[in-house]
Order: sequence, then C-alpha cells, then structure tokens
Amino acid sequence: MIIVDEPFVAPEFADYLEKTQHPVLANGMARRLTAEGRRLNLVDDETCARAVEAGERLYSSSENALSWVSEHVDNASMRRAIAVFKDKARMRELLAPLCPGVFYRRIAAEDLRAVDFDALPKPLVVKPAVGFCSVGVHVVEDRAQWDAAVAAIEHDAATWREWYPESVIGNAEFVIESYIEGQEFAIDAFYDEEGRAHVLNVLQHDFAGPEDTSDRLYFTGASVVRTWAPRFEAWLTRANEQVGARAFPVHVEVRVQEDSGKGEGASAEGVQIMPIEFNPLRFAGLCGTELAYFAYGFHTYDYYLRNVAPDWDTLLTGKEGKLYCMSLLAAPADTPAGVRFDADRFTAPFAQVLQCYEFDPHAVGSYAFVFCETEEEGAQGAADRERLLREPLEDYVVNG
Repeated sequence: MIIVDEPFVAPEFADYLEKTQHPVLANGMARRLTAEGRRLNLVDDETCARAVEAGERLYSSSENALSWVSEHVDNASMRRAIAVFKDKARMRELLAPLCPGVFYRRIAAEDLRAVDFDALPKPLVVKPAVGFCSVGVHVVEDRAQWDAAVAAIEHDAATWREWYPESVIGNAEFVIESYIEGQEFAIDAFYDEEGRAHVLNVLQHDFAGPEDTSDRLYFTGASVVRTWAPRFEAWLTRANEQVGARAFPVHVEVRVQEDSGKGEGASAEGVQIMPIEFNPLRFAGLCGTELAYFAYGFHTYDYYLRNVAPDWDTLLTGKEGKLYCMSLLAAPADTPAGVRFDADRFTAPFAQVLQCYEFDPHAVGSYAFVFCETEEEGAQGAADRERLLREPLEDYVVNG
C-alpha cells in the first residue's frame, strides 16, 4: 500500500505506480495525479487502512501522510514506531546506550529565550523535536549564534506551518543536544518481519563547514556502499531492539566517529556510529530516494514492498570510480513572490546531469533538486561536487 502526498511526487515514482498498479490511497495528491493523466490503482481510506492492519506493507512518499496513519490505522506496533522514530528526544532516550556522552534536552519553544546558555555544553545543535530535512536546525558555538538561532526560529516558524503539517515539523518543542562530530551519512533502509535491517542506499552527506546544516551535497557510489552498508545494517538492527519496528521503511541520518572504545555503538571496525535522527515510513525526502534508481537501476520502495534485499555485488558492477550526487537547493523563508530559479544556467557546467526537479519555492521551500553523476577522482568531478556544495544560489534567482 502506498500513500503519495504533498509537496511533490517524482515522475519516476508515478511511472512505477502506473506500471505496477500497486494500490494507492485516494487522497488529494493521488487524485491530482489521475487528473493529470496518471492511471493509478486508487483505493479508499477504509480499504487502505484495513489492508495495512492485516499486514500489508505501507510506504509514503512524504511525511505529510503520518497524520492519516495515526487517524485511520489501528496498528499499535506501526503507530508506536512512527511516534518513537519521529520524536528526536525520545529516540535519544532509547538509544542512549548506543551514543554515550551525548547531551540532549527537550524544551518548549517559548522557553528558548530563557535558557541558561552558559550552562549548556558547546558546540550544540538546536532543532525541532519533530522535524524534516534541515528545516529549523541550527549549529551554535557561542552566545551570538544562540541569539541568532532563536531569532531565526521565531521568525521562520510561521512559514514552516504553511509548508508542513505539525506531524512533519513541530513548532511547540525543540531539542538541544550535543553537536556530534564526524562524517555524516544518510541511509535508506527497511526492517523486515523479524526486525532485521536491510540497507537500500548509503549517501555521504558533506557540508561547507561546521555551521552548515544544508542538504547541498549527498553522494553515493560503489566505494561508499561497499564500505558502509554492512556496518549500518548491523547497527540499525541493533538499534531496532529498542523500538521493535517490523516491515517498516526508515530514512536515517548518522555520524561516524573514531571509536572511543566505550558504549554499545562501538564496532570492531574502529568506528562508532552515532544517531542523528530516524524518519518513519519513507526514504530520502522530496524524491531524494530516486538517487538509487539513477545510480543503481532499482527503486528503493519496490525492494521494500517486495521484501527484496539488494544484491550489491551485482548492482555495483561497473560503478567503480563514479559518485552519484544530489543537491537540494533551499530557498530562504522570505523569498519574494514573483521570482524563479534559473536551473538551466545552474546545471549547465555539470559533466552529466541525471535529473533536475524544479519547485515553487513558496510551496516547497526549495528551488530545485539536482541529481548528477561525477567522477570520483579528477578535477571535473571535484569541481562538480564543489559547485553543488558552495555555488551561491542567489546568483540564479531571477524575476518572473
């Protein structure tokens, strides 16, 4: 069973739904797709809910669907997994044995200005307790940055409410936690009926600097998957012992540190995997999971729905030396009306563009999502990735 929802459905996903005729909940987004000519197998609320309650797997293209699940589906295990994964503070509590020494504190939004900043460990991160992508996430090292972060949260909260429902980005509670050092990764995975994890893609997430929280550069490739997929599968399976998710998709963000030799997060490979967040019932958001299709030729949601674990030895054949990148080009919350992003000019210098989805920045909060293939070694590949990461976006915003 599939739920499509705002703000965007990738054409590759819509093609898959047409080809397979997999049942799709007849909500507003699904009806819009059919009105645009897509031949979808639509089912009503009752049929969808009863199928999920009977054990049929559920996948959503957007976390906007979480509120529908909570209102219609009587499945205690699924609802608990959603509630736990979506609540960053609760996940910190459950996974404390896997991340020793990480400070976290849950706090009401209206209390942020009253926090005794001097008593907090630094650097730190402040973010919505319920969140999506990097919206509302701030890295703070000093008092000035703290004051700026609180001011930005107060200023932008109204815009978040316009973009996303409360189940996707909450404005009432925030989490203050230790800034976790190390290389960041994003993982698309699912838990099978025994609670064992199967990794469907691994994306390295690079940043322009320690204060950067953007989604400007993710990449996957044979070298990334071969190194990290087995380790992340073992760690995710262990983490699920605290949650008990079954037949359940997740998009997970972690950081990898040199092993301190302490805690259950330690591994024989000399690294420690530290959780940042778990996102339930979906893979990489805003169509980001399509990177697996562009890179390796399979749909992550198809493997999950059919309970297929990737045969990486086969899928990675011929992929050595390539990095497959994606970049979400975020728009400022105060983007003026009547402007657009010149995506053609932005993507023109890249060696090989795989796809570029353009968005209404006032509806989605981003200008575009760019996917490209780069060489792992060499000047052109490095230049392409640097452009994705650092190119000033304001240079491509034009009127009309």
